[in-house]
Amino acid sequence: MSKVKRDAKVTKAKILQEARTLFSIKGFDATTTDDIAKSSGVNKALIYYYFKNKAGLYAQVMSGLFDTIYDEVVCARGSCNSTTDELHAFVKTYAEYAYKHSYFPALLLRELSDSGAHLPELMFASMRKVFILLSEILQKGEREGVFIKSIPILVHFMIIGTINLMVTTAPLRKKAMEIDDSVDSCAECSTDKITTDIFQTIQKSLEVK
Repeated sequence: MSKVKRDAKVTKAKILQEARTLFSIKGFDATTTDDIAKSSGVNKALIYYYFKNKAGLYAQVMSGLFDTIYDEVVCARGSCNSTTDELHAFVKTYAEYAYKHSYFPALLLRELSDSGAHLPELMFASMRKVFILLSEILQKGEREGVFIKSIPILVHFMIIGTINLMVTTAPLRKKAMEIDDSVDSCAECSTDKITTDIFQTIQKSLEVK
């Protein structure tokens, strides 16, 4: 009987998808290659064939996520009419991606909580690309007299950090509202409202008075 030939592209995509989920739930150290192979429905040897090892797979997972965000921000900037619109597009694009792929903020926060212990060079390069995009927008705004001089990394953390925490704390904030709805935990806030509020807060802090 002839063996069923695997579609390499589909198989790799399936492995990456399952790895993303497991890494976000269990973290890098607690997730084993056996776990990923079982969840993906493949032989463990196939993971080594495609990615060399667990670290290689993790690097592909994380860098791929940031590369996608980078591409989407670049695309969104193309239709903007002002630097302020570009800043809004950055916040909106990241927020929409984070909410649509909720495993991403969980993965990133896990990595950061470990002080980047498993931060592969490939992932660092992809993260840096996203940060440089924001820096370019802020510097452009300064040159145009639209934004005050700022520290880009602080603005970056304000945007990314807030969005990541809003996504990952959604269940906790919902529970808090059920216990005491007199405290506004933004448990029922839409992605649009959260995006708008974050953008407006950042914009006001950067406006030239």
